[in-house]
Amino acid sequence: MASSPGSSSAPVGPSAATDGSGARTEVIESHGVTGADKPRSLVSASDGPDIAFRWIARGSGTIVVTVMSLVGLFLLYQGFQALQVAGPSFLTEPSWDPNSGKFGIAAVLAGTFFIALTAISFALPLSLGTALYISEYAPAKIKNGLVTIVDLMAAVPSVVYGLWGLFFLSPNVQPISQWISTYLRWIPIFAVNGFDASDPLASPTAFAASTFIAGIVVALMVAPITSSIMREVFTQAPIGEREGALALGATKWGMISSVVLPFGRGGIIGGTMLGLGRALGETIAVFLIISPVFVIQPHILEKGANSISALIALRY
Repeated sequence: MASSPGSSSAPVGPSAATDGSGARTEVIESHGVTGADKPRSLVSASDGPDIAFRWIARGSGTIVVTVMSLVGLFLLYQGFQALQVAGPSFLTEPSWDPNSGKFGIAAVLAGTFFIALTAISFALPLSLGTALYISEYAPAKIKNGLVTIVDLMAAVPSVVYGLWGLFFLSPNVQPISQWISTYLRWIPIFAVNGFDASDPLASPTAFAASTFIAGIVVALMVAPITSSIMREVFTQAPIGEREGALALGATKWGMISSVVLPFGRGGIIGGTMLGLGRALGETIAVFLIISPVFVIQPHILEKGANSISALIALRY
């Protein structure tokens, strides 16, 4: 059965016709553009447990968001009352001295920023290298052991890191800080006021209790957490794309740079942000290492630093 070239009809499904011998022939009309099949959608009926779980999940999320919003509103209300008393100088005044009526967080804000920035500068390459080695290069015999060691480092209390940094790391890092300041003092952050590199009697104690040392200790605390997150994401890279890159002649590093790292970009960013949050809020380790000063200290090698969490531990 043939249709005329100019005719068009909507699809009506299979139709039957009978020839002269009485045989039945099924004819299926072809579909044109206007008669294309509509996409079908899969609809599943939800039973009781699914509906209950859906409402429990929604209720739990609503409760969490509500509680966090109430906490934020409470802090905003209380903070607004404090700002009304202290005025704009609360954000611009570097000193914090309740006895003289000075309430300023400029110095501790700057100190917190510099300590966290120093920590992330060390923790990011260390975490990335550790995660790549464990997930891509480490032999199977030692991989589980390395994962266990990294996870245990993340569970070490902050006070242990702080005491280790105070009694072991600080004396050994001071000569390194002195060397950096001697040869890189033309970079403002590495300059140390009052230190003369040409003086043979110059003491490295001018570099003790600095932002640099505190940042290194915090970096060692942050690195296991960020490394674990990055490692888990790297191991999820598609095996097919890995094998495809190697089959096309890519080297091991070529496969990592073209497949693993792009796939793990979200994990790298997420781990770094989580580590930054840990660095900004670290208290006891920073409190044990730094020598509190209430001045804006942009020289990370110079003695004296401060942070918001250390100020809270010191005064309250």
